[in-house]
Parts: sequence; C-alpha cells; structure tokens
Amino acid sequence: MHLQISVFLLFVLFTAGHSFSCYECVGLTGSCADQKLKTCPSGSSKCMSLTTVAQAGGVTAKVQVKSCAPDCVNGYMNFGTAKTSLACCNTDQCNVQDAPDPPHASNGKTCYSCDGQSCSNVMSCSGNENRCIKATASYGGQSLVVKGCASQSICDATVSVPNADSISCCEGNLCNGAQSVSQSFLFLCCSLLSFLLLH
Repeated sequence: MHLQISVFLLFVLFTAGHSFSCYECVGLTGSCADQKLKTCPSGSSKCMSLTTVAQAGGVTAKVQVKSCAPDCVNGYMNFGTAKTSLACCNTDQCNVQDAPDPPHASNGKTCYSCDGQSCSNVMSCSGNENRCIKATASYGGQSLVVKGCASQSICDATVSVPNADSISCCEGNLCNGAQSVSQSFLFLCCSLLSFLLLH
C-alpha cells in the first residue's frame, strides 16, 4: 500500500510542474536556426510552424515562423506572389522541424488571383490546394480583396477572420470570380496569417 502511495505522489510531482512548450522563432532569412523553447500560455495546446515563400519584382524571400497556438491546421495557401505552408501538431515541442516549403508542381486546378490592379489573373494551384479562396475586407473606405488557392483545411479554419468582411472557398476551376476591385494584398494576407497563427 505504501508503495502505491509513493508511486502516485512521485507521478503527481513529476506531472504537476510540466508545462506545454513549443519552439518559437521568426526567421526572416529563410531559417529558424535561432529557435528557442517557449512555455506556451494557458489555452495554447498546439505547436505550429509556417513557411512562406514570396516573390516580387524578381526577388524571392522565404520566411519561417514557429510558435504556440490555441488552434491551427495543416495545409497550404497560395495567392500567386506568396505561398504558405502550415504545419500543426499537438505534442510537447513537436514543431522542432520547419514546415515544408510550399509545393510548386501544378495539380491541374486553376483559380483567380489578384496583383494590385486586377483580380483576373489565372493561377495554377499546387499540392493539395483543392479549393479557390476569396477574402474581402473594408479598410480606409476601400474594398480589399485577395484571391488564390487553398487547402480545404485552410478554408474550414477561416470561418471568422478578424477584419475580414467575408471569406469564401469553392471547388470548381476559376470559381472565385474575376472581378477587379481596389485592394491591398498585404493587408488581407497579414489578417489571414494572423488569424491562422493566433486562433
């Protein structure tokens, strides 16, 4: 009997002090070599890792982000000039590996994307990007829009993104419409990424 009580007390002592932790970093040069272990705040029970590859004016930039998260998903988003890969896991320190680079090989699906002037650009989706996505918001009296490809898991997770008027996903080729509107690609991309990182 005393042995059982001793074992129980040891178990309580060892588990009571254990907190959920994840690796954390922001690698603006494409590397998370300086990642540090972080004890996650209450309510964060997932570890996430994100890789974004952006292209503008012939320059390619790669960003790595790792953090604790209340919730997250595995999947891909592709807005033409920026492709993002999200990896999510739910065990202690499970995000030690970087999220994989977003896929490049076309999967045959096509969606509309925006370039700052027009939303009638046709882009090829890749990997498991099996949905077209369209997000709109109002900012400074303007209507802002981003369009592109996304995994179904991303679409399922973006039901209520802060600052967004609407987010919709659809299955058919070019189903996300070609209308042109005033837009700020970076504003909406940041809102989408913030939602996926913080919610």
